[in-house]
Amino acid sequence: MDGIAWAASAMSAAQARLEIAVQNLANGSSDGFRKSLARGWLQARGVRVVPVRDDSQGALRRTGRAFDRAIVGRGSFVVREPGGRIVQTRDGAFSRDRFGRLRDDLGRTLVRTSLESGAYVRSSFLESSNVDAIGEMVNVLEAERFFETAQKVLSAIDQTSEQASSRMSEFK
Repeated sequence: MDGIAWAASAMSAAQARLEIAVQNLANGSSDGFRKSLARGWLQARGVRVVPVRDDSQGALRRTGRAFDRAIVGRGSFVVREPGGRIVQTRDGAFSRDRFGRLRDDLGRTLVRTSLESGAYVRSSFLESSNVDAIGEMVNVLEAERFFETAQKVLSAIDQTSEQASSRMSEFK
């Protein structure tokens, strides 16, 4: 793999880090949101970065609303979307509909609560996102700097290549 391909893969990895941090920031105030961590490694084809979900517990806050729920530990609320699809969420902001079912603000109906061993549910609480906004801003700045550095390396390689080509043409 040549230097240009390595620098391009570094730019791509920096872009992935930036997208992960921006996604986390955008959802920082969403109840039950779990941030993603950027995990990277070197491969034969360059640098690769992928998102990995961070399952650490978000802070609990008392709402006083009778149907709000927060899971302490590992687990999820299993809800049915209006179209019938079953999904899992950590957002436990529910209210009763006219038929007595618990629904969230997206119109999804609570089907069940799925808890792992040792986990439990607290009523009248919601779990906040586990995003640290300041930490994510630092991640954004770092990703931007890594991208700029890779861009400078790419530019330097390109200039060196152009100089070598022009010198080679002088000898012909």
